[in-house]
Amino acid sequence: MLGDIKPKEATAVINSLLGGVVPKIGVQHIAVGRSAEVNAFLNALEDVKNGHSMVKFWIGDFGAGKSFMMHLLNTVAIKQKFVVANADFTPENRLYATDGKAVALYSAIIDNIAIQTKPEGGALPVLLEKWIEQTITRTAQEKGLSPDAIRETANLPLVRDAIMRTLNNLTEVGGFDFGQVMTRYYEGYITEDELLRKNALRWLKGEYRSKVEARQDLGVREIINDLNYYDMLKNFCKLFVSIGYSGFMINLDEAINLYKISTGAMREKNYEKILSIYNDCFQGKVTNLFVNFAGTREFLENERRGLFSYQALKSRLETNKFETAGVRDFAQPVLRLMPLSHTEIFVLLQHLKQIFDFNYKVSVDITDDDIQLFMEDMFNKPGAHEFLTPREVIRDFLNVLSVLRQNPSLDKRQLISDIEIKDERPAENSLQNIEEI
Repeated sequence: MLGDIKPKEATAVINSLLGGVVPKIGVQHIAVGRSAEVNAFLNALEDVKNGHSMVKFWIGDFGAGKSFMMHLLNTVAIKQKFVVANADFTPENRLYATDGKAVALYSAIIDNIAIQTKPEGGALPVLLEKWIEQTITRTAQEKGLSPDAIRETANLPLVRDAIMRTLNNLTEVGGFDFGQVMTRYYEGYITEDELLRKNALRWLKGEYRSKVEARQDLGVREIINDLNYYDMLKNFCKLFVSIGYSGFMINLDEAINLYKISTGAMREKNYEKILSIYNDCFQGKVTNLFVNFAGTREFLENERRGLFSYQALKSRLETNKFETAGVRDFAQPVLRLMPLSHTEIFVLLQHLKQIFDFNYKVSVDITDDDIQLFMEDMFNKPGAHEFLTPREVIRDFLNVLSVLRQNPSLDKRQLISDIEIKDERPAENSLQNIEEI
């Protein structure tokens, strides 16, 4: 049943879930009850591969599996040769700002870029060097030079001109400075000047805060900031496609933090940015880009603070009137994540038991009957209906396995019955704790 799980994936799954977070790798081995959503997503990926762009909103209650879904989408998209990136909205990361919070989100996206050979993230240098090697090879062929000759210092200008010419044709807004920095990265790469390469990478990741410093280090006039970061993401998308990738997928989780922005004007500006991205993707202004947002029902539906408070978004994101619990429309922009059934949770816990045993090279004495007992005990406890989430069920189950692995003589039935249900939902008054600075 485990299939081809790798030891590294098993360790990531167990350690992450014990810590209450979604693993970055290996999520496909614990994907249960989401086959319809994944199939719809695969169809959408095909459209994006063919030059379209897409925006999806994954909506569910706290603990319903939104973050898990984002990581599962990453795994699926990487196998379809997409470049993917995950980032979370926080009080310090948002889509629109004037104080560096938008470029902070951009930096998080770029830091987390992942590809099949680097699924954990940090893949930007690999992609840049792959593109540079392709440009070097193409220039050598055009100029009739050998692979060794084109790398000589005397021929630096030939490749530099090719980089600028290619990126000028490829990019739109900000293309000149983007090209300048790419040539500097190329020079550092060829001459093994690590400082120059590091500075170029720093600019591309949006980490310069001063134009003066960037000009001194790289000779460029502009830096990536709150106003132009989205143009740079589109430039990267085109660059990745030119390398040979299917497209660029960006997953933005914890969208409730946009809902929590206390100043109405600033919240609206962030929703305007979502509308701009939505319109760009569905009107064909950008190609091969897939953006996913994950948030709660409040983030979407609240008429005072949520996306539905912004009329232009409400009209685009309202649910298909013909959809029911039994008849789903997975083609619409909003996909609501339904809670896992008890049967699906049972299968999930079976998978986790196998992964746990594989990871620790043991066989913990927990049978299918024990899993059934664990579930009955959990779901029948006081407060379970209100407070129990899949995240807590998973963590408690793994905690039971962990204790029994180290203390096999313990009474497992007593251990299960001692578990208490806690309310892990965010405090209702958390909105009052966030101030606009």
